[in-house]
Amino acid sequence: MGTDTLRTDAADDAAGRRREQRGWYVYDWACSVYSTSVLTVFLGPYLTSVAESAAGPDGYVHPLGIPVRAGSFFAYSVSLSVIVAVLVMPLVGAAADRSGRKKPLLAAAAYTGAGATTAMFFLDGDRYLLGGLLLVVANAAQSVAMMLYNSYLPQIARPEERDAVSSRGWAFGYAAGALVLVANLILYTAHDSFGLSESAAVRVCLASAGLWWGAFALIPLRRLRDRRVPAREAALPGFRQLAATVRDMRRRPLTLAFLLAYLVYNDGIQTVISQASVYGSEELGLGQSTLIVAVLLVQLLAVAGALALGRLARAYGAKRTILGSLVAWTVTLAAGYFLPAGEPVWFFVLAAGIGLVLGGSQALSRSLFSHLVPPGKEAEYFSAYELSDRGMSWLGPLLFGLTYQLTGSYRDAIISLVAFFVIGFALLARVPVRRAIDDAGNPVPARI
Repeated sequence: MGTDTLRTDAADDAAGRRREQRGWYVYDWACSVYSTSVLTVFLGPYLTSVAESAAGPDGYVHPLGIPVRAGSFFAYSVSLSVIVAVLVMPLVGAAADRSGRKKPLLAAAAYTGAGATTAMFFLDGDRYLLGGLLLVVANAAQSVAMMLYNSYLPQIARPEERDAVSSRGWAFGYAAGALVLVANLILYTAHDSFGLSESAAVRVCLASAGLWWGAFALIPLRRLRDRRVPAREAALPGFRQLAATVRDMRRRPLTLAFLLAYLVYNDGIQTVISQASVYGSEELGLGQSTLIVAVLLVQLLAVAGALALGRLARAYGAKRTILGSLVAWTVTLAAGYFLPAGEPVWFFVLAAGIGLVLGGSQALSRSLFSHLVPPGKEAEYFSAYELSDRGMSWLGPLLFGLTYQLTGSYRDAIISLVAFFVIGFALLARVPVRRAIDDAGNPVPARI
């Protein structure tokens, strides 16, 4: 084979890889709207109000005959969705690796989630059970789809490209979340001008996220391609497959050590995301409009932050950049402890600090983990990663709640989360990532 032929093949391979990468970015653009508009902003308060409409004089609803306080129904539904995801993700991940057919599974998960989200348009009156069911289906489907989506990263990007590719994916997601949230908020605040009731406007916002998700998912499903692998043994049932994956990881203790560090500091990140609005409203006395503007600010700055930290990783390596972001998280939380009440501008400064490190720390963690995954086990390992991301983030909220219960201060509760970033920093600093990559059987990038 001549030199010109080799160059042509290499150019074709690079062009095909870039085409897949652009398609891959669009899936983040498609599904992140669900996380922002549905989970973060609209569904929690709305589903709670629907449950309260269905509650008896004692304030309880009775799904399947079980007494549940209406105000807790949303949280319990989210928890149930995590349990479903824990059961399904390891099974789907192993099946994807064994068959090499990730794309049909990604399509099934994406359109299950998008369909359930679109069906939230019919969540009115006292249909709290419908809302809970749709939330469980949509949330579990999103977790499964994200696991499959993440597992493409080692296949579509060379080792030296992954930090940048992962960061661009996060940036696309945050940009879409901000764009659609702006449109949703215009519709919601001016619902009378559109001839809609407040309830109808919320239902349109919920359904629009599902339609957006389904429409843009077509692009990655057209551009991503499956890699055929030899047929292997049948997948094991849910928890047995997860146990088998963990046993396999135990033969690669450095990969497991990174996953432990990620589990700790990501728990802190997820808790800050979920509890920052509570801190703003209850401790700082800020109104709903201020909190919504803060969410938008986080979304917009997370785009810039993800791209900026991706560039820093090319210069200093992903591990050092993540460690730097954990220092920034610690400083941001410490500053949050001293925020004066009733002054939105300082809360916006805090939101800006969160936004600048949020996307980058998550994107680089994903790309760094992709180097630690043995070839041929991408979906299986990323199912464990996704469980760490979504299914194990309960210690932070528990610590936050217990600290508030014992001290009566949300300031003490927010500063308690510093522990996750300090411990996560210490655990990650001890992981020799070059040796971990080599032990996983992957080429070691020049800068990592």
